[in-house]
Amino acid sequence: MQDWLTLNQKYLSAQLARLRALLQTRVGETSRDASRENDSDETFSSEIARAMLPARSALDALCAAFQLSAFERDMLLLCAGVELDSEIASLVSRAQNDSRSFAPTFSLALAVLPDAHWSALTPDAPLRHWRMVEIGNGSTLTTSPLRIDERILHFLTGISQMDARLEGIVTRVTEREPLVESQQRVVENILRALENESAFNFPVIQLVGDGRAIAVAVCERWQIPLYATDARRVPTNGSELETFTRLWEREARLTHSALLVQAHEVEESAQLAAMLHILENLRAQIFFSTRVRRTLPTRSQLTLEIPKLRAHEQRAMWTQALDETSAPLNGHVEQLVAQFNLDASEIRAAAHHARQTTEIELHRALWDASRAQTRQRFDAGHTAETLAQRIEPAAMWDDIVLPDAQLNILRDIAAHVRQRHHVYDEWGWGAKSARGLGISALFAGASGTGKTMAAEVLANDLRLDLYRIDLSAVVSKYIGETEKNLRRVFDAAEAGGAILLFDEADALFGKRSEIKDSHDRYANIEISYLLQRMEQYRGLAILTTNLQEQLDRAFVRRLRFIVNFPFPDYAQRAEIWRRIFPPDTPTENLDVTRLARLNIAGGSIRNIALHASFLAADENARVSMSHLLHAAQSEYAKMNKTMTESEIRDWRLETK
Repeated sequence: MQDWLTLNQKYLSAQLARLRALLQTRVGETSRDASRENDSDETFSSEIARAMLPARSALDALCAAFQLSAFERDMLLLCAGVELDSEIASLVSRAQNDSRSFAPTFSLALAVLPDAHWSALTPDAPLRHWRMVEIGNGSTLTTSPLRIDERILHFLTGISQMDARLEGIVTRVTEREPLVESQQRVVENILRALENESAFNFPVIQLVGDGRAIAVAVCERWQIPLYATDARRVPTNGSELETFTRLWEREARLTHSALLVQAHEVEESAQLAAMLHILENLRAQIFFSTRVRRTLPTRSQLTLEIPKLRAHEQRAMWTQALDETSAPLNGHVEQLVAQFNLDASEIRAAAHHARQTTEIELHRALWDASRAQTRQRFDAGHTAETLAQRIEPAAMWDDIVLPDAQLNILRDIAAHVRQRHHVYDEWGWGAKSARGLGISALFAGASGTGKTMAAEVLANDLRLDLYRIDLSAVVSKYIGETEKNLRRVFDAAEAGGAILLFDEADALFGKRSEIKDSHDRYANIEISYLLQRMEQYRGLAILTTNLQEQLDRAFVRRLRFIVNFPFPDYAQRAEIWRRIFPPDTPTENLDVTRLARLNIAGGSIRNIALHASFLAADENARVSMSHLLHAAQSEYAKMNKTMTESEIRDWRLETK
């Protein structure tokens, strides 16, 4: 039995033979095809060729998909004929009395083809609307050359080749991702909801969460191809966007394909507008995967929340992704599940990356790869640019100088973060009450006393990312915007349990005001929303303040830890000076007992030490007391503070 491709080509040849006969009549030649009509080895009639096809021919499928009239079909065949048959090209040239042009014109089509109608070449008619034919330059519309679109020509011959203008924007999804039970339920819900819908009338299927695996599974059940695009790749220029929309809708009709629009990181206004244009205007099956639920004004939509993978589902995904390498991990998968709330694709990506890393142990590589996966949500787009900045922690426990009481509280904080899985999940505290499970801390103290350094120490010890939240960007005068910004921060950090550092928190979390107007009421709502998110947050949220007394007492009661950072006394300042210089910094005759007399906090000590290092490097010398005196005088002047005689007495300094 002959395959579809061979029979499709025979059917197309039979159709072209019919047109060739019409053109021969036009130029006054006898049709040579008529004499071969009964020779089945050389040619088929259209009816015989169609009957032999195991499935509909490409030409018939195209006519049905775009509702072409008989005349429009023959016009398209005429344009295809000059590309596929040199005899047809020659006949077209002679029929138009133009030996230099082999492209047919609308005038020729009107004269040669049956059932001709003028409307076939209007802009809204299928041939031009779907860009199946292109009109070249000519003195009039009817005498302008017509050329078939390359994608349409390939389709008629049975070759499946996507339009080159779509390549790089959309890609075929071929991988099948295994689904867990909760994801399979979403698939079944979609299939039930749309089982009575007709083709091309489906609503936009909005998947809030990681919807790629869901879209793949649904299309597999529908037995249709799925293509995907990142919304950031979609053209934003008006004409290019319209071209993309038209070409993809044409492609979807040709191949009965669905499109997955992935828009997890779209924040820029032009990209957002382009994405919404596609969702509203593209009349084809669309899956829309997003982390932010959106409402389309004019297009119907089916919205489903993709549930986060449960702990046992994440464990199963890790085991599957790691395959035989998971056996020697000895409980480390449990630690990953306890800390990181990854979706299926992120788990597979982290496992793949970790297996490529040979420099460190596998369990450490998996932890770092998981951090990298969650970091993408925070570092991309609007959140990173305006609301939060990632801090690369450098400080360790040996770098921070605090009284034992404060150090013990910091170690307690680390223990709570590290062991929350055991206490909440294995020991049952999480099931007993869902309230107050978030780990929150207040760091209170004057500027430079080590609050940010303490956050760095915790981040290093727990091997977690640390983000400083820019409160000036979070707090908005517009009603509802502050909550929106806070939600964006917590949602981005949730998957990896990053440490959130709200610096100078009294700007947002001061005493709640007495309600006098709507702004006071909404300010209190903002604080209540923050408290709610902090209690739900699976990571550590740290608030810092220079003015603890200004914080609302009700707010302070809901914090799990409060660490007061005292101004360092003489002994603590001496210890800070002993630890301040890196081991590779050359020093000479530094007297820590005299340096400790400078009545300044640790932050100022660091500034002085760094400034003195630059002065010494510029002289190609070791850091000495003279450099430190110069740097200290500069730091005091910056703080508008006078250096007392008692602070620098007995400094034996060389005259510079």
